[in-house]
Formats: sequence, C-alpha cells, structure tokens
Amino acid sequence: MDKYKLLLVDDEEEVIQVIMKKICWEELGFSVVGYANNGVKAFEMVEEFQPDVVMTDIKMPFMDGMELSNRLKKEFPTIKILFFTGFDEFEYAKEAIHLEAEDYILKPVNSVELTNVFTQLKMKLDQEIAEKRNVEILQQYYMESLPLLQINFYTSLIEGKIHEDEISKYLSDYQISFSGPFFCCLVIHTSSSRIPKDMNPLLLSASVEKQAKERLVEKWQAKCFSYLGNTILIPQLKNENEVSKLTDDCDKFCKYANSIIGAVVTIGIGRVCESILELPQSYTGAREAVSYRVIYGPSKAINMEEIVPREINKSGLTNDSELSGIFKMIRLGSVQEVIKAVDKYLNHTLFPDKSLSQHNIDVMELISTLYQFSINNDIASEDFSGDIKALYSSLLELEPDALRRWLIDICLSFREKLISVRNRSAQSFIDSAKEYVHNHYTEEELSLDSICKVLGVSNSYFSTLFKKKTGHSFVTYLTDYRMEQSSRLLIETNEKSYIIAKHVGYTDPNYFSYVFKRKFGVSPSKYREGHAESEK
Repeated sequence: MDKYKLLLVDDEEEVIQVIMKKICWEELGFSVVGYANNGVKAFEMVEEFQPDVVMTDIKMPFMDGMELSNRLKKEFPTIKILFFTGFDEFEYAKEAIHLEAEDYILKPVNSVELTNVFTQLKMKLDQEIAEKRNVEILQQYYMESLPLLQINFYTSLIEGKIHEDEISKYLSDYQISFSGPFFCCLVIHTSSSRIPKDMNPLLLSASVEKQAKERLVEKWQAKCFSYLGNTILIPQLKNENEVSKLTDDCDKFCKYANSIIGAVVTIGIGRVCESILELPQSYTGAREAVSYRVIYGPSKAINMEEIVPREINKSGLTNDSELSGIFKMIRLGSVQEVIKAVDKYLNHTLFPDKSLSQHNIDVMELISTLYQFSINNDIASEDFSGDIKALYSSLLELEPDALRRWLIDICLSFREKLISVRNRSAQSFIDSAKEYVHNHYTEEELSLDSICKVLGVSNSYFSTLFKKKTGHSFVTYLTDYRMEQSSRLLIETNEKSYIIAKHVGYTDPNYFSYVFKRKFGVSPSKYREGHAESEK
C-alpha cells in the first residue's frame, strides 16, 4: 500500500533535519510530506497535504503544539499526533494524554526509540485501515442486500406479520419512507394463458412489471415487488378520493400493456387505509378484485370498493378455506362450480368422522357464516328470516344427503340473489347518471369526468358498467340526449341555432351544427325547415 504521510513541526530546523536523517522513513512505511516551524504554518500544510501523522514540538511561536493539536482533533480527528519536546514536565504529559496523543517523546530524539514508536504506530494504522475496509465491505454488502430486505419487509407487511412496535425500526434500518398519509394495495395480474406468440410468460410478466415501475411507481410514490406470481404495488395517496384517479391510471396502464406488449393485464385495487398495518386487508381485497375479471372482463382495473354490492368485501368469512371457496364461487362461479365447492367443503369439514360435539360446532359455524354473508351482501333469505335456533336444530337432524341438498339450494339461491343485487346496484348507478344528465345537460362542463366525480367512482368502472347496461358509452348517451333536446327546441321554438346550441351545452355553434348533422343527417336549419314543411 502507499506510505503513510508524516508532517514534522518544530521551530528548530536543525532538530527537523536530524529527525529526517536519523530515521529511514521509507522502510518504516512513512513518507515525510514536509515540515513547518510553527503551528500556524503547520495547520495550513495539514489542510493542503492531509497527513496521517503530525509529529510536533510543544513550545513554538504564533501557535504552540497544544493549540495545534486541539484544532487538529476538532477538524481532522483521524490524524495521529505525536509530541516531542525538551520540556520534561508532567503537566505537558497530562495534556498530551488528554488530547489522545499517540506518544510523548523527549528531546534529544533517540533514533531507536523513535523507530519503535513509528513501528507500533504503523501497526495501529494498518489495523484501523483493515477494520475500516471491513466496515466498508459490510456496508457495501448491506446496501446491495437492501432491495431484497425491503422486498421481504413488504411481503411480511401484506401478510400481516409485522407488529406495530417493529415498524419504526424496520423503516429506519431498511431506509423505507411511507409518508402517506393514505395507502392501498394493487395486485397486477398478467394472464399466463393469453400471451403473444413465441413469448415466454415469465418474460412477459417481467416486462409488465418494468412498465408498471416506469408508468405508475414514481407518480404514486409506490413500493413495487413481486409476490406469488403477481406484481404488487403499494401506492401512497394524499387523500382517500385519489383512489378514483389511481383506478383510472391503472385502467389506462392495462390498455397500454395490451396494446404495446400484448399482455392481458388485470389490476385489482384494495381498499384505502390510513395505516400500513391495515395493508393485509387491502391486499386481500385487491386479490379478490382480480378474481372479478370473470365478470367485468380482463385488461382493466377493478377497484374493490366500486364493485357492487358495496359490502361484498366485508363478508366476514371464516378461516376455513373450503367455506371461503364456497363464497367465492357464489360470487363468481357457475352453478356447477358452486356445487363442486359445496361438496369439497362437506367432504373435508362436515362429513369426516368426528365427535358429535365437533359436528354440532361446525354446523353452528356454517349457519353463522351463511347468515353473516347474507346480511353483509343484502341478500334476503327465508331460511334466516325465522328462528335461527330452530334452523340449527333441524339441520342437526338431517342425513348427509339432505344436508347437502339444503346447502346447495341455499348457496345457489344466494348466487341468484347476489346477481340480482349486483344488477340492481349497477342499474341504480345508471339511473342516477341518466337523471343527472337530464338535469344538467345544459352545462358545458358536463362530461364523463364530472359525472364520475358526482357518483364517486372511477371513469374506468363507470364506463364499463354504463356500456354493459346500456349498450353504448356515456359520452354517446349525453350527446344523443343533447341532440334530442336541441331537435325538440328547433321544432317547438323560434330561437336561433346558436341560442339553442348554448342551451344544450355547446358554446361553439359550428361544432354544435357538426354534431347535429352527424346525428340527423342535415343541419339544424334544414331540420327545422323540413319539419315546418311537413306540417303544412
């Protein structure tokens, strides 16, 4: 390695020359970078040469060795300091120890003693450098491992394995910032069955994740990681209402991914929460939202809070996976899939050999969970409208086949009623939107954005729902309604076209005429003339 740099300081140049000639500095591993005859000059040279060691006399003009050492310890704390002086006084020695000097050597300087001092000093410097390099290696290793540590933290977070009292330490140690103040979970699911020709599914998912990082992560200050084959994002929101804008951005991303790289992507969006400790619930909701692609279609964002009925994500399911599977099929599956889920539950839970008391407990749990599901999803059921205790007693007396038929019947009933509830809720949205158009079509600002803001939903969800229920887009409906009103006004009044245009929400009469002609095939004036002639 390079030699350690040494600066000599003494107001007697002869002493300096003796020290330089008496010792073979190169063999000891040191290089004398210069010398100074007072503390002021020495301090300037320290700033210039950055020596590793300063060997200084104590008594000097302008600035003595003690003052020089004090300043060096404050501004260059890593420099090693050696004192050599002819003043064999205890007070000086005590001060030298206080300043953490490496040694205190009396003049005249003995070459053997000085060699021993610098031999020991080199060993100390070598050890410190080795330790420092070890620390730097560990620090480098830690920084290289940091992304993996952060991903492990995010994974544990959405799994609900992080305790509240551990949060601050993890955030500090892993250099993670969660400024919020609101958060939610996104699950980005890339279809592995619908992929471009000759494309590897893993490469396609990796490409989707890369695009998500570029288009969503920075804008939403999101944490991004892979988990169970999906890309997970934890965006940070300024307020709860921003989730509608987030949903629209996610919907645009799904369409972008499909058009640019041919990926069929569905993004599930969980509920907004105020604490990162609530993210496990948001993640569960986001995963469930992805499942709704069988109803709403892929290549779109599905916000769990927008899915009707609104309480569906609070169904209070038990931890039993088979029972949870029944409810999933009630929401999303076909009749046969519901029956299959019921059989799986019965074969794994109710029908295996067990004590009578355990069987009774399982039946009680089944009734309780079914009842909770019906309440939370606004499903009226005759089975739960009467005496629950009587229902419980009757079920306990049923033979396995009869119990199976009862459970299948009630699950299929729930399925039909849930479809009906979902349709009613969806129709309610559509009816509200149409009513709003009828009352506000004269306003130029009325648009898809404004109606979604009024209804409190994202553009993507409302557009999908509106087109599914009406067969055409909201913008088409709004334009058609305005045209119907304008055609009526042209026939029933003598107002000029530009007045009628303004009355139905168009400030530009030329654009109004263009839209009118596209709808009716003639200009507003020709339309009025044609109706006037037909009445003669």
